[in-house]
Amino acid sequence: MAVTIGRRELLAALGGAAAAWPLAARAQQPEQMRKIGVLMGFAESDPDGQAFVAAFREGLQKLGWVEGRNIRIDTRWAAGDTELMQRFAKELVALQPDLMLSHLTPTTTALLQQTRTIPIVFALVADPIGSGFVASFARPGGNVTGFIFTEPTMAGKWLELLKEIAPGVTRVAMMFNPATATYAEYWLNPFKAAAVSFAMEAIAAPVRDRSELETVIAAQARDPNGSLISMPDSFADAHRVEIISLAARYRLPAVYPYRFFTELGGLLSYGVDVTDNFRRAATYADRILKGEKPSELPVQAPVKFELVINLKTAKALGLSIPQTLLVRADEVIE
Repeated sequence: MAVTIGRRELLAALGGAAAAWPLAARAQQPEQMRKIGVLMGFAESDPDGQAFVAAFREGLQKLGWVEGRNIRIDTRWAAGDTELMQRFAKELVALQPDLMLSHLTPTTTALLQQTRTIPIVFALVADPIGSGFVASFARPGGNVTGFIFTEPTMAGKWLELLKEIAPGVTRVAMMFNPATATYAEYWLNPFKAAAVSFAMEAIAAPVRDRSELETVIAAQARDPNGSLISMPDSFADAHRVEIISLAARYRLPAVYPYRFFTELGGLLSYGVDVTDNFRRAATYADRILKGEKPSELPVQAPVKFELVINLKTAKALGLSIPQTLLVRADEVIE
């Protein structure tokens, strides 16, 4: 039996279909591709650096940002070279990204020399106020915000741990490169103050290039009871294998700021879980890409710290680690 459709019904049906067309067309259109530039202080071959960037990517993915679909990430690896940082910062800004992730203090300095408008999130900066990056933690005020390493009082904690693991030390040198650790006084002042309470001689030990590493470390071993603290510094990070090797050769008890030093043979490390900072940086990237301003996102302190002890290195140095310290460690490498 034939069904007759009236003119009015036909027009209504066509009108409904026409109204649905734009919705269907919109649903089929690809999502807007957003661009992120990443400037790392490590070499591209550095497995820890790769792990940090992977944590950032994974954090973004959990928030709905999928590479190739709605996000594109361009990464540059500066290998601890400040000249490369400046060159790569210029390259990344030229790509006109929606956002940039900065690894460290010197990479953030390089990016800010190129732009004061593109949002920047830093993952591991020591002193953002003293470095001129932000006006305050609560209200950064410019185009940059992010996550700090820790408070300067950490210098006292490193000394305390050093004295606990190697009670015989009476002199301690804090090593840093003035070119990359432009914030050195942020650590040196509390380091010197804390050394007084431990009856230790505090020594500032600047190292300006790789060739000076052995000279500086050997100088600390010239007299008995010397020791070393490696300041959080992209130069030290990039040359951690040499630093750890030299500390072992000259039999110097040494404390480091990150676990990747201890995993390579360093005696003890205490500091922020860097991977967690990169994971948290993804949450700020997400908020900025969705319209929030870095000037209004507070600089955040770390929430996860790690104490790691290398038992094999302690034995090689003839150190007997107190059980109380071993119990407090998040990991003991044997």
